[in-house]
Amino acid sequence: MSDGTKKPTLHLVGEKMETCELDRAKMSLMNPKVIHEKVEERTIDEMAKKVIEHCLQEGIETIWDRSEMQEPHCKWCSTGLSCSRCTMGPCRIIPERHRDRGVCGADADLIVARNLLDTLATGAASHSDHGREIVETLLLVGKGEGAGYRITDSKKLCAIAEEYNIPTDREVNEVAHDLALALLEEFGTIKGELGLCKRAPDATYAIWKEAGILPRGIDREIVEAMHRVHMGVGAHYGNMLLHGLRTALADGWGGSMMGTDVSDILFGTPTPCESLMNLGVFREDQVNITLHGHNPMLSEMIVTAAEGEKMLALAKKYGATGINLIGLCCTGNELLMRRGIPMAGNHFNQELVIATGALEAMIVDYQCIFPSLPRTASCFHTKIISTSPKAIIPGSYYVEFSPENATEAAEVIVRTAVENFRNRDPAKVFIPGKPVAVNAGFSVEAITAALGGTLQPLVDAIASGKIRGAVGIVGCNNPKIKHDFGHVTLAKELIKHDILCVETGCAAVASGKAGLLTPDAAFLAGDGLKAICKAVGIPPVLHMGSCVDCSRILVLLANIANILGVGIHQLPVAGAAPEWYSQKAVAIGSYFVASGVYTVLGPMPNISGSPAVVDLLTNGLEDVVHARFAVEPDPVKAADLIIAHIEEKRKALGI
Repeated sequence: MSDGTKKPTLHLVGEKMETCELDRAKMSLMNPKVIHEKVEERTIDEMAKKVIEHCLQEGIETIWDRSEMQEPHCKWCSTGLSCSRCTMGPCRIIPERHRDRGVCGADADLIVARNLLDTLATGAASHSDHGREIVETLLLVGKGEGAGYRITDSKKLCAIAEEYNIPTDREVNEVAHDLALALLEEFGTIKGELGLCKRAPDATYAIWKEAGILPRGIDREIVEAMHRVHMGVGAHYGNMLLHGLRTALADGWGGSMMGTDVSDILFGTPTPCESLMNLGVFREDQVNITLHGHNPMLSEMIVTAAEGEKMLALAKKYGATGINLIGLCCTGNELLMRRGIPMAGNHFNQELVIATGALEAMIVDYQCIFPSLPRTASCFHTKIISTSPKAIIPGSYYVEFSPENATEAAEVIVRTAVENFRNRDPAKVFIPGKPVAVNAGFSVEAITAALGGTLQPLVDAIASGKIRGAVGIVGCNNPKIKHDFGHVTLAKELIKHDILCVETGCAAVASGKAGLLTPDAAFLAGDGLKAICKAVGIPPVLHMGSCVDCSRILVLLANIANILGVGIHQLPVAGAAPEWYSQKAVAIGSYFVASGVYTVLGPMPNISGSPAVVDLLTNGLEDVVHARFAVEPDPVKAADLIIAHIEEKRKALGI
């Protein structure tokens, strides 16, 4: 974190990208029919289709083009049978050439397990480090040094403080200070277990204790995971992957949960709100600024700066009627559920927003940000502004953002975007249509409040069969699955069978663009779920936040299980990641399974080179945590697997 003593300034990282030269000659040779087929293969997002077609016609490269350039994929990498952990290699397992072990003697099972644990640890570190930054900001607020930040939800602050036996009959900043220290201590604790794991039902907690996967500390488990993947340490694939579950739990019930809880404390616990979504949210007459990434610390201050009279006056000076803030990816989810800020889209929409030609600046923090963005932006007047020392992007304009300089940095960023409005080329503007309405902001607290202050009505609806069960659909976009098709198709299939869907991240955005995040979408649900949605006035698919907010789903499941007096593994619930791609998704899926939630993945992880590892994850874990993974890229077939699982759980509960 910056010491806050330097005045924030904007500077170019490296050299400015050369102006993008569009290969129109090449594109002119492409048959319109071929362009149409490519567009239809790539996405189901109707607004995105128009912009992708525009990109193909203009020769603007997108993620789908780069994915095609990578084909065919290396079969050793895609099956997990390549290892580059030391310079004795790199090694590949090639049985047909009698190469069944690496130089160190690692066999296929160990190499695949090492790679998977490395991936999982990276994901857990990403979300947990995000959580740490939020907690550090809370500490600054507690010290009276968090300029621009304040405690917004003191009730939640006190509730969590009580979980840590911190006295709450004091000034809120004092409580915040002590809670922040208690949470930061969880990263390197020596007390033996994470405090937030006590939120889990007793039966679930007992499973973790018996299996030896109760997390001892967040950094503790991540560091040990990286130690285990070093050559000459971990040698048994099963032992390696069990530690992977412990690392994932440290994220889900630790770092991610802290990130969610403390964001609520600082910026407000989400309540139901209405907004707009898709690539049609751009305004031709206003300064358009997108906020992309995952950390709400930055975006909240940008909102404050953009709403100030000084910046609005500046925008009018340059001919704009106002400033239009637009969310992307999980930063967008954070702003949507707390501020009602409209969203352009999810992961695969990030290059397309630039291709509208109407974007003055894209402000990014970290995670899921394409390094290609400055190259795409060179085709237009758009400026990419990076803000985190962890994610400096060559070709972007960089200003270091920290809690200490938050107000000043936000003003510098917004001013840069506003001044860039005069450089927009009206001939390049391509806004593809009108946005759709969405309802968001369904935190656990909001769901409970909507049901009269208790989750008992939801439990009763499940017991009566009006709602057969619930599924958490989470995760990313992946070019191996048509953009948004996995998320939207799976959700439609499940709600049709009276299964409530709760969603985060890119999955929630996909459903929003498809019209599933409004009460009107209840007509697509089965009779039981439809009646519940109409009675309560909620959509059949509930937006629960960003990908770090998957921890909200854990808390919701724990609360339901506690009402019933059972473990999470006994509930008629499941998880799904139809279009996942990232290391974070591996950690999320793993903490879902470790918590007792049957989880269906769309794309196959890079593990098929080890039948033993595949069998452990899809069968063997049932004996350890009473849950397992399944892989099914077809969302209709995935729905069938989930429905069958939910009915089995209902039968076991006698409902």
